[in-house]
Amino acid sequence: ALRKGSDLEKAFATAALVYNSYADPESKLSKAETKSLLQSQFGHFMQGQENKPKYQEIISSLDEESENKINFEDFMILLVSLTLMSDLLQEIKNLKTTK
Repeated sequence: ALRKGSDLEKAFATAALVYNSYADPESKLSKAETKSLLQSQFGHFMQGQENKPKYQEIISSLDEESENKINFEDFMILLVSLTLMSDLLQEIKNLKTTK
């Protein structure tokens, strides 16, 4: 469906596919499953963030009432938030500007 899509469209489609493969029949994930998914599938973006207050806030919110469920929109907000604060994002920006 996205053969002619942009790289950005394909990236978001991939995130949606990953989410949907882990989600329950109601298209939701528990907070515990969300944390596990983020750590396993987006670990490179999360690596080294453990000491950042915002990262700690996000992860601790997933630890609270971990059986509660989140929807795709909330998952994407978490994913974008973690990506924006990631050191890997800065490395990617630096690579792009040196070429």
